Amino acid sequence: MAPHSHLDPHRERAGHLSGGHGPQVHGHPHDCTARGGSRGEDRLHDRGRLIRALALTAVILVAELVGGLLSNSLALLSDAGHMLTDVSALSLSLVALWIAEKPATLKKTYGFYRMEILSALANGMALLGIATWIVYEAYQRLLAPEPVKLGAAAAVAAIGLGANLVALRILHRSGSMNVRGAFLHVMGDALSSVGVLLGVGVMWLTGWSWVDPAVSVAISAVVVVGAFRLTRDAVDVLLEAVPAHVDLDAVKEILAAVSGVTAVHDLHVWTISSGIYALSAHLVVLDPMVCNNDQILSAVKHDLYDRFGIDHTTIQIESETYAHLGEVH
Repeated sequence: MAPHSHLDPHRERAGHLSGGHGPQVHGHPHDCTARGGSRGEDRLHDRGRLIRALALTAVILVAELVGGLLSNSLALLSDAGHMLTDVSALSLSLVALWIAEKPATLKKTYGFYRMEILSALANGMALLGIATWIVYEAYQRLLAPEPVKLGAAAAVAAIGLGANLVALRILHRSGSMNVRGAFLHVMGDALSSVGVLLGVGVMWLTGWSWVDPAVSVAISAVVVVGAFRLTRDAVDVLLEAVPAHVDLDAVKEILAAVSGVTAVHDLHVWTISSGIYALSAHLVVLDPMVCNNDQILSAVKHDLYDRFGIDHTTIQIESETYAHLGEVH
């Protein structure tokens, strides 16, 4: 089997240049160029979504900041603070998408896809931070209630809700974890606007000033849930955990079911970036089958891609008599 070049153009963006003993087979079940083009188009669409959402978010930020100051509404000012975080997060997401499109190098053989994950992690941490700030401010307002100008707060919240719904429409249905983080930011803003409107209605009917900070706490609880999930998923990718949709036992069964395979070990499945999954494994085969690399690979790669979306495989074929050198795998 001819060795792969480290600059193989089909694997340059997501190459796994691993060393090891015995024949190695790198499988790509479908046309890599076509998939690379599809991902490029997806990122182009994601960039357009983020730019439109950023423009809307910046307008809402200014409106809610001015409206919050004029109405003295903590919920509205809290949402304006959240919006400021959103503007930063959307800007960071755009930068991450731009960097992720840079080609792989000999030093960064996976390319820069992980910038999307780092951006998602930063977004999640920012959400947790803003939620903490909202709770603190709400506690202070509960200790010393202040009057709220209900008409101004309701008008600005209604405008913000409408713009947020448009932004959510723009950002929905993207597979990128980066865009998902931006979507969660905007979702938090939309819920904040709904909370402000409900709080204004209750205060108008009852005169209860504590409703405004109480709404802020409820908003922060929703934000924390989304932020925790986003942060957890980003950390899982960075720790190279098995993707949530992949059943590792089922993957092992697929590999072990190949004719001639007697054992599977050193099996790893991980996420490179949103929608890009990789697998490496050692297959122990009957001695007469040790040279049938192409047949073995063909028997597994289609199932791995069709069932789990794993499109980059590095499989080492070993005979039954082969022995690892100490702890080297």
